Amino acid sequence: MADGEGAPRAKFHAMTEGTQEDWMAIGMAAAPHRGELPDRIMAHLNLLKGDHGGFAVDRLEHSLQTATRAHKDGRDEEYVVCALVHDIGDILLPANHAELGATILKPYISERNHWMMDKHGIFQGYYFFHYLGLDRDMREQYRGHPDFEYCAQFCHLYDQNSFDPNYESMPLEAFEPMLRRVLAAPKQSIYKRPDAA
Repeated sequence: MADGEGAPRAKFHAMTEGTQEDWMAIGMAAAPHRGELPDRIMAHLNLLKGDHGGFAVDRLEHSLQTATRAHKDGRDEEYVVCALVHDIGDILLPANHAELGATILKPYISERNHWMMDKHGIFQGYYFFHYLGLDRDMREQYRGHPDFEYCAQFCHLYDQNSFDPNYESMPLEAFEPMLRRVLAAPKQSIYKRPDAA
């Protein structure tokens, strides 16, 4: 996003010099940028197209299958959006992909869905870690957490089985309205005043 020609800008060179007027200018310039988050997520999801990573389907198709399965199973929009975005970090942060998707959506989703997204990489490992010389039961460190079964269920019902080249997924565009609704306003943010609706 580029600021418009002649748009007001802060005059300070160090934050210690900032004024109310400076921060109002910054706030006005940042407002449109916040509304572009769904567009940026859609663009990044499209970057997953064509990257198979050795799997039978590309990473976008995997994301679409996961979200389609959740949608067809009657999950709410927030859950479906989590399913769509859960692996968005695969190519940007492969060593830590689950945390990236969880961080992107954290201000807009429930703590339960955030925990599921954040931990799904470890829980998904139940299906393959032993083939890599890792502990397939790594998820057991979280046994007793209130959302343990919730995350295990996500991986079992929607994630681990979404590599089918013959599955008919909904197109990415079908999920865009859901994504926009979920990202319409943060539920939690350090920038959200306690008295704001």
